[in-house]
Amino acid sequence: MLLLLKSQAVVNNLEDAHEQIDNAISTALKESKPVYISISCNLPSIPHPTFSRHPVPFFLSPRLSNQKNLEAAVEAAAAFLNKAVKPVLVGGPKLRVAKASKTFAELADACGYPFAVMPSAKGLVPEHHSRFIGTYWGAVSTPFCAEIVESADAYLFAGPIFNDYSSVGYSLLLKKEKAIIVQPDRVVIGHGPAFGCVVMKDFLHALATRLKKNTAAYENYRRIFVPQGEPLASEPGEPLRVNILFKHIQQMLSANSAVIAETGDSWFNCQKLKLPEGCGYEFQMQYGSIGCKQNPNLSEIQVTAQEVSTMIRWGQNSIIFLINNGGYTIEVEIHDGPYNVIKNWNYTGLVEAFHNGEGKCYTAKVRTEEELKEAIEESLGPKKDCLCFIEVIVHKDDTSKELLEWGSRVSAANSRPPNPQ
Repeated sequence: MLLLLKSQAVVNNLEDAHEQIDNAISTALKESKPVYISISCNLPSIPHPTFSRHPVPFFLSPRLSNQKNLEAAVEAAAAFLNKAVKPVLVGGPKLRVAKASKTFAELADACGYPFAVMPSAKGLVPEHHSRFIGTYWGAVSTPFCAEIVESADAYLFAGPIFNDYSSVGYSLLLKKEKAIIVQPDRVVIGHGPAFGCVVMKDFLHALATRLKKNTAAYENYRRIFVPQGEPLASEPGEPLRVNILFKHIQQMLSANSAVIAETGDSWFNCQKLKLPEGCGYEFQMQYGSIGCKQNPNLSEIQVTAQEVSTMIRWGQNSIIFLINNGGYTIEVEIHDGPYNVIKNWNYTGLVEAFHNGEGKCYTAKVRTEEELKEAIEESLGPKKDCLCFIEVIVHKDDTSKELLEWGSRVSAANSRPPNPQ
């Protein structure tokens, strides 16, 4: 997995070790980004006066807004949004770094605008909210969401990241002059002005007190909205389809669940899941890398084949769905070739080898809805204290329509000729 390090400390002597380690940890806590600390192996056992026997209380100075800039940014943004006819809000992934998810929801409550999330911000805002309209992801958005966002005459994006993946090959129908972009410490309104040293939480909190209630865009959404249907029912013994799998995953979710959407078609299928209040969600788009993250306090439903041995060792009771379609389907849609057809493994056999009679583990290989139901019942019932690994066999061409659309657009963007120098 790729990591963008914010800071590193290479400790080769004890004279400045205390300062280096404190600076690295402070940076990680303040920036919500990873840091790297390397300590020479012959140093930890040597006493030094800068390291006391008992822990010393540590204080992090809070990040503060420039008050004048904050007032000016709020005044300009309020004027911009209050004159709009049908404004909307969109939450981005940097809401997490800015610790502003709750403040964003409070702003949505105060102003009456409909609000959506960018794909990598799913789970950061309450989906049970009455004015939540889904995921804004350009051409592969939740139905009726993109139409409302892109037809708005003003939109506030809180913590967005616009890249080739999140913009569907740079095909979003947004206009800069209609946008307010709020980053963790900066606000830009249209083509300008820009206000630096403005903390996102402070800005959203102050803006909530200055906006007039405006539900016009949400009323438009209500007029055009048509509820989504159910997938076609399976015939007895029919080969399992991905949409049937996710119908059952939806039924499994609760406030004690956390969904981890692995890179691939699960990006798109998991975006369609309706998260109950309290249900966590993790989704990594910035690098499209493969990996998994654990939270021992939650029952996790994952789409990954990584770290299974370690998970068994530490007694994780996660439920892993490995969707086996015989290849890298997402890569087929972006750039096809023979390298996307991979050597098939006996994945359940591999997990059983990891288990090796130590710890608690349950595996199942399912090919029909009946077998899937039985495996889920076992995972939630008698085997609920085990790590449960369910290999789901599906057709190689069983993909979401969103992947087909997204893949063609990203492929076109990534294969364009370079700009002339």
